[in-house]
Amino acid sequence: MAEHLASIFGTEKDRVNCPFYFKIGACRHGDRCSRLHNRPTISPTLVLSNMYQRPDMITPGVDAQGQPIDPAKIQEHFEDFYEDIFEELSKFGEIETLNICDNLADHMIGNVYVQFKEEDQAAAALQALQGRYYSGRPIIGDFSPVTDFREATCRQYEENNCNRGGYCNFMHVKMIGRELRRKLFGRYSRRSMRGRSRSRSVSPPQYYHRRDKERERDHDRRDHRGRRGGGDRHGDRHEGERRRHGGTSRRSRSPVREGSEERRARIEQWNREREEKGQ
Repeated sequence: MAEHLASIFGTEKDRVNCPFYFKIGACRHGDRCSRLHNRPTISPTLVLSNMYQRPDMITPGVDAQGQPIDPAKIQEHFEDFYEDIFEELSKFGEIETLNICDNLADHMIGNVYVQFKEEDQAAAALQALQGRYYSGRPIIGDFSPVTDFREATCRQYEENNCNRGGYCNFMHVKMIGRELRRKLFGRYSRRSMRGRSRSRSVSPPQYYHRRDKERERDHDRRDHRGRRGGGDRHGDRHEGERRRHGGTSRRSRSPVREGSEERRARIEQWNREREEKGQ
């Protein structure tokens, strides 16, 4: 029985728990829903309800005065809001996902979902947002059960063929431009790259000792090749300097030792020359 309940939890077959709240973190019935909304006490994801105010909230593509709005202006307005919220929330930790709903239904319009890397980061952000206002409106935040946005988003909307429009019960996530995404989320990839490069640059002491020994061996091999092959230009220059200053070259050979008979003959010659000088 327990396994069966676990297998149907959060699905349409679950007659106790609301599947929409479990998947999307929002339900069109609200507190009047006949099924339970199991609100998490901790989660890496926060939902800021109805926070984003579209400039064409009354009628899509038209402002409050009934004048058409350039779609580029709507996108610019959205990206300004997105960047503003991202910069504020990133103070509390690394943001993995920041999704803003483009739905028109009351329970989803303007909902901001932010997923942090760690649960304690989300808790710190939620505590800091309590009692704060944005554009003159209070920020209403709570932990969200949504951790996998693939189950929460509308696939038909991503393919531009959702027949329910803005009143779909799945998330219509409004997208930002590639440049803004690279600017905001690219900082985390650069930070991780710097961390990896620093870890590679720090080497243990034995590495330096090994490298010094290899350098000495290379130097000895080059010097040995120089002695065998006549050396390089720098060696020839030093050799010439030694000759000019009367020094002994490292490449000069040691004199050949004399035999015992030659040494005795030389000694006898020295003795005769000394005796002749004494006379």
